[in-house]
Amino acid sequence: MSSQPLPRSPSPAASSGGSTNIPTSSKWPLVSLSEILTLSIDAESVDPAATYRMSGVYSFGRGLMVREPLAGSNTTYRVLHRLHKDDMVLSQLKAWEGAIAHVTEKFDGWYLSPQFPTFRTNPELLDVGFFESFCKRKQFWESLKNESRGMGARRDSVNPKRFLSMHIPLPPLTEQKRIVARIEALSSRIEQVGILESQRKKELDLLPTLMAHRQDLAIEKKLAMGWKQVRLGEVIKEAKDPRPVQTSEIYPNLGIYSFGRGLFQKPPIEGLATSASVLYRVRSGQFIYSRLFAFEGSYGMVTNEFDGLFVSNEYPQFDLDQEVILVEFLYSYFRLPSIWKTVAVGSKGLGDRRQRVQPDQILNHIIMLPPIQWQQKIRMVSTTYSQAKAFMNNSNQELDALLPSILDKAFKGEL
Repeated sequence: MSSQPLPRSPSPAASSGGSTNIPTSSKWPLVSLSEILTLSIDAESVDPAATYRMSGVYSFGRGLMVREPLAGSNTTYRVLHRLHKDDMVLSQLKAWEGAIAHVTEKFDGWYLSPQFPTFRTNPELLDVGFFESFCKRKQFWESLKNESRGMGARRDSVNPKRFLSMHIPLPPLTEQKRIVARIEALSSRIEQVGILESQRKKELDLLPTLMAHRQDLAIEKKLAMGWKQVRLGEVIKEAKDPRPVQTSEIYPNLGIYSFGRGLFQKPPIEGLATSASVLYRVRSGQFIYSRLFAFEGSYGMVTNEFDGLFVSNEYPQFDLDQEVILVEFLYSYFRLPSIWKTVAVGSKGLGDRRQRVQPDQILNHIIMLPPIQWQQKIRMVSTTYSQAKAFMNNSNQELDALLPSILDKAFKGEL
């Protein structure tokens, strides 16, 4: 069979099905998927005595996922679909949001439910990598959504017949392979940049904590440099700003991430809906933690962003003697996992996940307190990191936008 593209099909807009929103190069004909794909389902009867390696399909073009193995005795399915390398898999329920995947060697022989039909490409006409890239485009998902049927947005389904009625701009096979190689090369560079950005972000994130502990220095050296061993209760004190709850009021609320990741804003508390009679207002510059999750690093500092928000009595706050201790230092100090364990020793509760850390455990904790000048450097690094983090987040968004742009150019014939 010839490897040249099929003759130009009629425009999808003029045909009875397969409407599309696909920018194309005038050099490439539009070809119906039914001409280059075949519905190829390997339906295997379920054996109650067998266990099946199950897969699933991520949305947004992210490929196949690993699911828990399925015992044949624990399913009502009479058959499962066996996957084969280089098949294309369609999620009938979520194809419209990019749940279409290429079966890689890793998933050869795995299984999916009958809601996932599989297709085989004609290798003399269509490169599977070219089609995989085509299926990662948002424009194609939108076209599938126009072809979907069902009850409600989350029940829009795309059956195999409708899928095969879609069209694709199809260059010659040699050009398809060139485009795939170009996409893979550019994608690899984007991935490498993303890895480097992630590593840099982790290093910058860790730096204030390393500075707060200086584990590279012996205690004697620290003492000689002006560090002091103090009980936290000597330099911080518990602060309470209780506010009686009014049923007519709404209280902006904050929470604390575990693993030293700081604060986040939660949905507001409605006075009419809460059982709490008192809430506590927090202030910028305070140190705060969660009694319930301190054992897994639920500590934070209150920045201007969270000033004036409210918490329950499960979140003790502390004012600091800012002439000797800065909140940026204290927060950085408490981001070290070994400290969480040390402070949590002696906590009482029901099970590991119910061990409340009480304020006295914080106040009685002994630390090595560096000179204020060193703490000011930690503050400067923390502030710089926050600014750099915002810049890196913008960079990551730009990186995320690169691949869709590359795919768009590829299927316009501009790559």
